[in-house]
Amino acid sequence: MADSTPDIRIPAQLLPADGRFGSGPSKVRPAALESLSGPAGKVIGTSHRQKPVRDVVGRLRSGLAEMFELPDGYEVVLGNGGTTAFWDAATYCLVDRQSQHLRFGEFSAKFAAAVEAAPWLESPDCIDSPTGTHPEVEARAGIDLYAITQNETSTGVMMDVRRPRGADQGALVAVDATSAAGGLRVDPSQFDVYYFAPQKSLASDGGLWLAFMSPAALTRLERTRASGRFVPAFLDLSLAVDNSRMDQTYNTPALVTLLLALDQLEWATANGGLEQMCRRCDRSAEVLYGWAESSNFAAPFVAKPDERSHTVGTIDFSDDVDAATVARVLRANGVVDTEPYRRLGRNQLRIAMYPAVDPEDVEALTACIDHVVHALA
Repeated sequence: MADSTPDIRIPAQLLPADGRFGSGPSKVRPAALESLSGPAGKVIGTSHRQKPVRDVVGRLRSGLAEMFELPDGYEVVLGNGGTTAFWDAATYCLVDRQSQHLRFGEFSAKFAAAVEAAPWLESPDCIDSPTGTHPEVEARAGIDLYAITQNETSTGVMMDVRRPRGADQGALVAVDATSAAGGLRVDPSQFDVYYFAPQKSLASDGGLWLAFMSPAALTRLERTRASGRFVPAFLDLSLAVDNSRMDQTYNTPALVTLLLALDQLEWATANGGLEQMCRRCDRSAEVLYGWAESSNFAAPFVAKPDERSHTVGTIDFSDDVDAATVARVLRANGVVDTEPYRRLGRNQLRIAMYPAVDPEDVEALTACIDHVVHALA
């Protein structure tokens, strides 16, 4: 039996201009959606092997390289399937023998699980920490790939990206940046692979992965290809590199996803680039966590301020306030996708603060939550 939703009407003057706060798929800017009915949308329904679509891919690749100030020799690679597919591809193509994984939430554990299931690899070296925290990388002999998650989408924990001191020569650093890329700062010299999906900070749809790869990572792929290791074509990162260099994907991509990602990228570039997008997220985080810290019924789930994500905020509620009911009332009023990650099982809300989300709307959301909680009392 479905839970009933109290009939609480939030005054119109309190409501955000846009009520989408989902952690992925995320808010897509209305202007980006409108662009699909204009000249940009004319490539929809055409071949991805031809120049019009390849131009879109080329602009996306070059724009990302410029926005993130990628060093010489780094390449922007893309393929179908999203981050989940990339974990499988990395298991086949990027791990030589043994990888280390920091596990501190649902998504940071999934790459480790893929490696654990691979019979041609040694069991991964896993370092765990309680939810709401993150562990630290530990350089160890024999580790050829260090798997880091810059932002754990399930818990709202972020961490700095740094190469481990004392790692073996040639060891790669692979960073899951799915809910970080475009909203959190990063130094490209500190990673070899920085991979993400476009349905979060790039304000697009899903079904695609993008990755920045260093010369060392590209060399690793060449060595894997030469080794004769069996790799399914769909997961072969060497094929993804070959096709990306031609501004296309090995399999047919969703063109709407590409167009929306490009629109968001070009909007971000026109509005100050990566640093300004990070500042937007900083401002939203300041609003959200400042409100929670001053509240008598809410508090940030992540205890350490410098580990609180600036793109995905998690807010715990006191036992006398049912966060699920609050989320249902918000949804009934057009403020959607504030529910917590389903497997975390906490009495909390999870709120996206990606660059496309206006900080003013985050502030309006906090006023709406206050209104609902007081009405429920």
